[in-house]
Amino acid sequence: MITVEHVPQAETDYLTQLEKAAKRFGDRTPQREETLQTLASRGVLYADDPSRVQRRLARLNADWSLAKAIEQLPTQPATTTGSTLALSPDAFGADLLGLERLMGRNNLTGVAFLEGGYLAARSIGRVSVRAPEGGHHGTGFMVSPSLLLTNNHVLRSPEEAGHAVVEFDFQAGLDGRPLVPVTFRVDPHGFFATDRELDFTVVAVAERNQEGVRLADFGWLPLDGAQGKVILGEFVNIIQHPNGEPKQLALRENQIVDLLDRFVHYVTDTAPGSSGSPVFNDQWEVVALHHSAVPETGPDGLPLATDGTPWRPGMGEHRLAWKANEGVRVSRVLQALSRLTLTGNAARLRDELFQPPDRPGPEGAPPTTAQPGPDGLVPDGSAPPASGTTVGIIVPLRITVGVDVPAPGQRGPDRFVGPRVTAVAADGAVPARPGRAAGSSVVADAVAQDLDAALLNLRLGEARAYYIRDDDRAARDAYYAHIDADSYGEPLRQALTALLEETHGPRPSYKPARMLYPWVDLHPDRLLRSVYSGKTFTAEELIRADAAAEASRLRGMQEFLLRESAASADELAEELDTLEASLPFNCEHVVPQSWFAKREPMRGDLHHLFACEPACNSFRGNYPYMDFPGFEEAVRDDCGMREKSGFEPEHSKGAVARATLYFLLRYPGLVGDRAREFPEERLPILLEWHECEPVTEYELHRNAAIAGIQGNRNPLIDHPEWARSIDFSGVWP
Repeated sequence: MITVEHVPQAETDYLTQLEKAAKRFGDRTPQREETLQTLASRGVLYADDPSRVQRRLARLNADWSLAKAIEQLPTQPATTTGSTLALSPDAFGADLLGLERLMGRNNLTGVAFLEGGYLAARSIGRVSVRAPEGGHHGTGFMVSPSLLLTNNHVLRSPEEAGHAVVEFDFQAGLDGRPLVPVTFRVDPHGFFATDRELDFTVVAVAERNQEGVRLADFGWLPLDGAQGKVILGEFVNIIQHPNGEPKQLALRENQIVDLLDRFVHYVTDTAPGSSGSPVFNDQWEVVALHHSAVPETGPDGLPLATDGTPWRPGMGEHRLAWKANEGVRVSRVLQALSRLTLTGNAARLRDELFQPPDRPGPEGAPPTTAQPGPDGLVPDGSAPPASGTTVGIIVPLRITVGVDVPAPGQRGPDRFVGPRVTAVAADGAVPARPGRAAGSSVVADAVAQDLDAALLNLRLGEARAYYIRDDDRAARDAYYAHIDADSYGEPLRQALTALLEETHGPRPSYKPARMLYPWVDLHPDRLLRSVYSGKTFTAEELIRADAAAEASRLRGMQEFLLRESAASADELAEELDTLEASLPFNCEHVVPQSWFAKREPMRGDLHHLFACEPACNSFRGNYPYMDFPGFEEAVRDDCGMREKSGFEPEHSKGAVARATLYFLLRYPGLVGDRAREFPEERLPILLEWHECEPVTEYELHRNAAIAGIQGNRNPLIDHPEWARSIDFSGVWP
């Protein structure tokens, strides 16, 4: 354990990062040694997971067989056996050299590499904190027209950032003389987001400095969360201001030796990193945010200086004896930012960060063409699905995923056949590889249209009465007019199931920002409340947060299709699952999506969708509901309690019970046929929650709003007394 006395908080935070980085590095020693052995014996293409290598090669437009030939030549004589392609010396020509350069395996490279590095360096500056209690330096770089990325231990708070500036061109010119730095004020009031665990801070920078110089003149480095930017064994480049010194470059001196879930480790014999620096691959794409050295330590566990004496923060990072460097993966920074709930100008600035540089900003987005329907809401545009229907996802190509559905009532493992996937251009032709700019504009347009529709629904809802009891009672009585109120048991269950399915006309796809947040899930005070934690949000907050997540998902799928033009249905589904898991919406399915394989209409059925922040969504997972008789063994959270056998929410037990009972009635035979799904013996828990927490005006509003959108109603809200009359045993397989 590293302990420090009488040092500034920023230095204490950095020591904490050193300690954590050293532990992560030490814990991964066996895996890292295996990687290094593979790199030495076989080469860079064999040290990493094959799927990651394939993505990397696809991103470089490289051929796998050609790449294998490269690995053959430097390490062993060519052979005519085995899986490695044999090449004679005269076959080692320009194509192979070109691929070696792409992979950073050859010291020869084109001059465009230098031009790219020069442009990348323009956006990198020295961050200087000039606080009354003492100053310090770090590195930062622009990641959008307005936002700068650096470490949390460089800028820990808005107050500290208020004393900071960023200095561009703090470097030597071609003649060796120092350039005149161009200084801009950091503006935490415009935007400030930080994460201590991931050690990053994103903060706004003034649009112009005191001399009138534009920040835009220095450009920015777009962040891309897609896979394929780097693999184990490649060398990366770091542009930095070490210890606050003029800008310097560590060129191809750091080799990637480990890729963790959130961090990346790279080692070098000569070049340390500098806090807040961008870590680049050879295509000058940002791979990671450098944040810590992995220090050499003495017998007491304390970090050592380069001269072997105990290191102290005042010596500066450049005097630290290190054995590796650690960076934060860009994809994890983007995930953390996408999950922030923001409004107003802060939301707009965050959204700019997710826009690729070649697409227009919000002002350039076309207006939505959606118009309000008879109920005052913008229609979702989806049609009721039928057997063999297709669902379209608009990216650079139109991806059509079809699911073959068997006849009603069919159960068991072959309940549905795997998806069919086709990709066609907008005009129906099979396209060539689309360019990034065109694809980016399609993504922008799709997200902008959904966002505009959601905000229009929100504005229309502001003028509507929240709940009109007399009108809803009349609609309720008409809906159940043909149900025998005196029926009991299985006949009542069958009659209700038939009614719910028959009247479930429009079947909206899963887009909670369109109707759930703007209208359906609002409480009487016109705010949203997390179904499990009870935390409040404005509808616009969650609408914009989901729009940012959707944009990131679409860009991720676009990049995947560009890399994997021949992807199978399973690979496409896996990529979609990965993107959705890493970029979740602020919505909870009270019946988890994994229980019905994310199929429609279950996935978009509004009756079991509720606003819920991702943290609670993740905490619940796909655990079935349960009631803990004693809480000592349960894991507790603001969201509720959880153990291996189930989850008990902190709030809304009555509402989630009625939503789950609706699902069981509407989709009999769908839940409970696999381990960890809701078992029949827990039905009494739902019935008890239902009776202990009566129906509220909020649920009455929800029920009426959903009936106006998708046609059917929740019988447990309309007739709570029916709960004990229905024989639910027939809903389990």
